[in-house]
Amino acid sequence: MTKKRELILRLGVAVYSLCIVCFCFTPQPQLPTGVETPGIQTFGRLVFLLTPLNSLWNLGEVTSLGQVLWIFLQNILNVFLLFPLIFQLLYLMPGLRNTKKVILFSFLLSLGIECTQLVLDFFFDFNRVFEIDDLWTNTLGGYLAWLLYKGLHKNKIRN
Repeated sequence: MTKKRELILRLGVAVYSLCIVCFCFTPQPQLPTGVETPGIQTFGRLVFLLTPLNSLWNLGEVTSLGQVLWIFLQNILNVFLLFPLIFQLLYLMPGLRNTKKVILFSFLLSLGIECTQLVLDFFFDFNRVFEIDDLWTNTLGGYLAWLLYKGLHKNKIRN
């Protein structure tokens, strides 16, 4: 890899990491009336969605097409939250180029984000939610980045 490409990737990782920080660690505005995620559990100021596949299990509580679209969009965005970051890191970190490592790294990164949101919510009431589904959807995004990387570099990876 040329120095210029490496610099561009490092800059991309830095900028995208900053975007993740802004997206995940700033106060979340209250949603418009009528858009609520079913299955929410609260413990003091901390808010959790601990039901795996919560959107499917609580679909019966959804009362409008807007809520269905909102829930679907949230899940899609969570799949692609880590995708660009992991994809760039695969170019910069050859040691990460292994299915188990990508999955573990993506999961731990997602867990770190969720736990940091809990801490911020505890101290500053940022209106964040610890969601079990975020863990697997973010991890899936990392895995999809790995599959794209492998697809683009089939011959290099085989050798």
